This record gives sequence, structure tokens and C-alpha cells, in this order.
Amino acid sequence: MHLGMIVDTERCIGCDTCAIACKTENNLPDDVWWNNVWTVGGAQDHTPAATPGRPTMWFLTVACQQCENPPCVPVCPTGATYKREKDGVVLIDYDKCIGCGACVEACPYDGVRTRNADVIQRANPFSLGGYDIQPQQPATVSKCTFCEQRLEENRQPACVEVCPARARFFGDLDDPESEVSQLLETRESFTLHPEAGTKPSVHFLK
Repeated sequence: MHLGMIVDTERCIGCDTCAIACKTENNLPDDVWWNNVWTVGGAQDHTPAATPGRPTMWFLTVACQQCENPPCVPVCPTGATYKREKDGVVLIDYDKCIGCGACVEACPYDGVRTRNADVIQRANPFSLGGYDIQPQQPATVSKCTFCEQRLEENRQPACVEVCPARARFFGDLDDPESEVSQLLETRESFTLHPEAGTKPSVHFLK
């Protein structure tokens, strides 16, 4: 199995629901976001580019690309970052992570890996999200896990489940009959930084 995600850029409305659902489900610290929504257009968020005759603006939601060839894995000195053989999901073992940042430097996708502060800060004192999530640890690196706690229950990642525009799809890229495989067969798509040779498992429909 090769789990992957597809984001339809024609449907995405840049509402940030996916980012908030991710943060809540995984009980992330106040200053940590695993899912980021970028505006492709003007210089500011949610502003279009002033192209002659017609303003243009669309959105790109960016998280860990769950690469087939993840550059973060071989550089980790403790083996904390690893790729699961059963489905290709790249994860971090916080108990092994020493927060050195080697994986952050190796990753070509800006902002998808975050080093937690030495003291975890949360305005909300109550634990949110899944009861069996791996707790965040101070001074370690964290990132999107495709909501591994949900995967173990055969559920969709939180960002997919809540998307109001139904712009996100998730499934087995190795199964030619899966919805994600069918979408890639019938729609034009792209991945981020293909020149890096990482072979992302996240695809964007044009």
C-alpha cells in the first residue's frame, strides 16, 4: 500500500479549515502548524495578483509531502524519522528525536517540519484531538502524520474529513481502482519541487 493525498486546487477556497482541524486533532502547540494555506496571487494572504484584465488568485495547502524518497530519513542521526513499510507514511519517534534539525534542513519543502520550543505553550489547558495521539515533546521536530491515529482505525485524515469544498482526497496510490488513482488518471496534476527527486505522495490537481 502507498497512501497519498490529492488536493484539488480548483475546489480549494483557502478557508483554513484543514489547518485548524489538523491543529486540533493533533493537539499541536500554539505556535505550531502542520498544515499551511498559501495564497498564490498577490503579496498578501487572500489578495489576487493584479494581472491585466483579470485578477488571479488560488490556494496551495502545504504539509509534509510524505515522500517516497524522503531526504529527512537518511540524515536523522538517531533514526527518529522513519518511513513505515506497510503504507509509506513518514513519521517521527519523539522519544528518539534530539531536535537537532538535520531533517528540517534536508527537507526541500519550507515550513512543513517544525522544531517545538523548549517549553510547549498552549493557551487551552485541555487536551484536544484523538485520545491516542503521540503527545508533543519539547525541543523535538514534528510534522504531519496523515493523522496516523486515524489511519489505525481506517479513518480519513482530519483535514480530508472536514474540507467544506471537498477539495481533498485520500487513499492508496498503488491501487488503480482507488479514487486517488482515478483522479490522477483523469486530471492534470503536479507535485511540489519534482526536481528534488523526493517523489511526493501529495499531488495537486490543476
